Amino acid sequence: MDRRTLLAGAASYQRILGANDRPMLGWIGAGGRGRFLAGEFKEIGFPIPAVCDVYQPNLEAGLKLASPGAKGFQDYRRLLDDKSIDAVVVATPDHWHAPMVIDAVNAGKDVYVEKPLCHTIEEGYRMVDAVRANKRVLQVGTQRRSSPIFIEAKSVIDSGVLGDVRLVTSWWLNHQASLNPAQLQGDLDWKAWLGSAPDRPVDAQRFFNWYYYYDYSGGLIIGQAAHIFDAIQWFMNSKAPLAVTTAGGQLNLKGAEIPDTATVVLEFADNYMANFTLGYKAMRYHSSQDQMKQFHGNKARLDVNREGWWLVPESTTPELKPSRQHVEPGNFARATRDHIRNFLDCIRSRKDPNATVENGLSTAIALVMTMESLRQGRRVRFDATTRQTRV
Repeated sequence: MDRRTLLAGAASYQRILGANDRPMLGWIGAGGRGRFLAGEFKEIGFPIPAVCDVYQPNLEAGLKLASPGAKGFQDYRRLLDDKSIDAVVVATPDHWHAPMVIDAVNAGKDVYVEKPLCHTIEEGYRMVDAVRANKRVLQVGTQRRSSPIFIEAKSVIDSGVLGDVRLVTSWWLNHQASLNPAQLQGDLDWKAWLGSAPDRPVDAQRFFNWYYYYDYSGGLIIGQAAHIFDAIQWFMNSKAPLAVTTAGGQLNLKGAEIPDTATVVLEFADNYMANFTLGYKAMRYHSSQDQMKQFHGNKARLDVNREGWWLVPESTTPELKPSRQHVEPGNFARATRDHIRNFLDCIRSRKDPNATVENGLSTAIALVMTMESLRQGRRVRFDATTRQTRV
């Protein structure tokens, strides 16, 4: 984005919200993803007067990105005590999402929380109750729901042109050689970082690679399936699946607990099945092919990825050519910013955002079931009445 476009966008947004009515944003979690989001919010022109992180180097890096004179906190609850903060961004390990979101909405703050919404099903329902009881705006960071490409593709499937869809296939292919380097460079409040997770001695590898340990997240399977499952359920107008079966490969990333190669099968009450394959020891394919969702109807097939969508009609000829398509290489880069704009619009209007807390819970249920199936080696079912999983 060039400087003229950026300044015009920021000026337009200030007019929408009013010169003296811009929400003050507090930042909880100033690691890599948190700092990326901070940059995206800054591009839109909104102030960040407070940053919180339990690791001093992250806090210092976050303060450099924040507004001049921003306050730094190690305890997120002290940030929430600040009455001048209107909204917070939660970009922490997954096991901290629920307590931070619940405390934030109880303190009267709106919330943008990274995906997945939660680490367990029970805490997800508590998050829904807290958000609705406090009448807060919560946006889950599944930015495909704000991508023009995905919104347009959703309208294609809603038109009925595919006919009956009984199967959805999807994948996410990439290559990762190893875990991140693990050496502490400053003070870390390890006990605060662990939170509800089991107590253990300070472990730099777990801190820098929390993504790959069951206590804090669900590895690459959950990190990428969060986007894929959410898009599938959105396109198919579905709630959480009835059952999930996961098969995982061997551990190829030294030190990780969670496989980098796996396949998940989801069964839905809407009379369709979906499968998702993760391959992080694959070749890195062209971006138009490395993340794909294919909706197989009896009249046509819709392919959707970050770069565009293709409608493939029924054909008996050897060559299948799309009857309609919309491809914009590089366009997906704007999805996160569009998602943030939607969140900020809803702070002002008090309307529901594109990725509601209920959407986040529905996807999180599928993700929790995925992990339970992987660890138990069996098919896992979900009972919406009892809100419990069972084999």
